[in-house]
Amino acid sequence: MRWNRKRSVAELCTALGEAIDQHDEAAAHKNLKDIVKAVERAAPAELTEALVALRPALADVPLGNGAPLAALAAGLVEAGGDPVAALDVLAERVAAGLEQAARFPALAGTDVAEPTDAESARAVVEQVAAAGGLDVDEASLVTQSWFTVEEWIPALLLPLQQKAGRAALPQRQRLVEAASVAPDRIGSAHWLLGLLLVLDDEPLVVVHRATGTVFTLTISGVGDNFQLHTLLADTLIGGGHVPGTRPEPAWVAAATDGPWQPDGPIRGQFNLVDAGGKWIWNEGRPVDIEPVAGRRIVVIDPAPYERSWNIGRVYPLMRPEVRLDAVLPPHQAADWLRLVSPAKSPGADQ
Repeated sequence: MRWNRKRSVAELCTALGEAIDQHDEAAAHKNLKDIVKAVERAAPAELTEALVALRPALADVPLGNGAPLAALAAGLVEAGGDPVAALDVLAERVAAGLEQAARFPALAGTDVAEPTDAESARAVVEQVAAAGGLDVDEASLVTQSWFTVEEWIPALLLPLQQKAGRAALPQRQRLVEAASVAPDRIGSAHWLLGLLLVLDDEPLVVVHRATGTVFTLTISGVGDNFQLHTLLADTLIGGGHVPGTRPEPAWVAAATDGPWQPDGPIRGQFNLVDAGGKWIWNEGRPVDIEPVAGRRIVVIDPAPYERSWNIGRVYPLMRPEVRLDAVLPPHQAADWLRLVSPAKSPGADQ
């Protein structure tokens, strides 16, 4: 019977947006509960349809009221929805929220307690308005952003852990700038910035100094140089291309798609430096490696001391790719070797 038809996830999302817009907490709670149940049995196409249905509400809801919708968008992507379906809307809301939040400390300081009711919220807004000579609407936007943009950021962290999401992201530079200057209080901005700086389909030249062998590789989705270190060791040592001890399977799994913290420490196999001899610190990211002649060059040297770490990858849902494209013949390798500075002694300033 028609009146017994269960509503689709998309219909429930539309109803949730309407309930939040009307400040109907009971209806919002019921719809959200129904959505959680419906998502469990929904196909990816239905989840994508739900993300599309959620777009108008995500775009229009006040930042301070929209955290449940942002969390829902993240959940729909994690469950299998298209990471691009609401990406442009989320990018706009998070970028604007970070920009406005960055204004708050200068206007009100960083020790202001989060409002718990309408009266305390009004007091903070009035303080911001008076300090900045702002009208109430602008002061309210700055205040809402300061206290709630953190809750919106995960809605971008989920899609950006997928290569398709990173490729389709609009306003990347604006987001990079906003996340780079975000106050320390907005801790998730650090993780957002890391994803914004991930390289995809990036050509890499790797030089094994001891043998003079030069490799070309392509990397995607590598979150930091700890992960790069493990994956280079697996590709080159594990592939029999350079000498050394191959990383244990649990270490490689931690750096790719397995449990991200193995039982024991992950151990480094070598030292990585750039073409000029500057150390490529594991705490950094591949994007930090300065290009030379249009390519990022990684030089493999012996490890000067033992290194170990516990976490294989910083973004658990991001699947890295490290592909060996070629072992260059000597005449081609020589062109790259000429760009590499001589090895520095272990005590040299790095």
